[in-house]
Amino acid sequence: MGDTSKKEKSESLHPVYTVTNIQNKVHILDWTKVTYSSWVKLFHLHAQGYMVLHHIDGTKPPAKTDPTYESWNKIDAIVLQWIYGTLSDELLVRVLETESTAYEAWTRLKNIFTNNKGARTTTLEHEFIKLSLKSMPSFEAYCQKLKELADQLADVDSLVSEKHLVLQMVRGLPNEYETTAALINQALTCWEEAINMIQSDQQRQAAREVLNSPVSEMAATISHDQQPSRR
Repeated sequence: MGDTSKKEKSESLHPVYTVTNIQNKVHILDWTKVTYSSWVKLFHLHAQGYMVLHHIDGTKPPAKTDPTYESWNKIDAIVLQWIYGTLSDELLVRVLETESTAYEAWTRLKNIFTNNKGARTTTLEHEFIKLSLKSMPSFEAYCQKLKELADQLADVDSLVSEKHLVLQMVRGLPNEYETTAALINQALTCWEEAINMIQSDQQRQAAREVLNSPVSEMAATISHDQQPSRR
């Protein structure tokens, strides 16, 4: 009886039991906003922190006759819940199985993203190259979409370098950004700096539009007419 009490206490002290909602730590994998590579990195980080990385890295589990198997099985079920609980409905349907270990589910999910790499790469590259600022509601949305596509390409082992990302961002800009785009290309600017340069250009263009608007011209005319005449 003493051994049983000691065993239960040992299980309850495992860090995995302190996690009440894994979605507060690992965001839902949904193909778009959260990419597979980002999800894996975040899941790995928390699995390591909560001492359950061996449940998803291929480490051989204890035999069913091993005294530690019962504890391992309970913890593995929790890790499996973590995986299922951080997948979109579409992915969950494809990964969910009645009898499964966490590592088996992990492998099924990996296969979804690694199979048919060629076709997926072609589709993503086409979307990446064709994307333009005019097709997006804002410059910020345009940059976010480019970054998401670059991350998705990385998931299929087609890495987009920062230089390529910047060049593609500039390529999709309309003619009114031609001067700033040329400066970015000449200086081989980094991603964040390129974004700041375009945003500054947008602010200058907006300020010019205000100054050149009919309302501004009318205000200037009224102000001039109201000035006292000199005798």
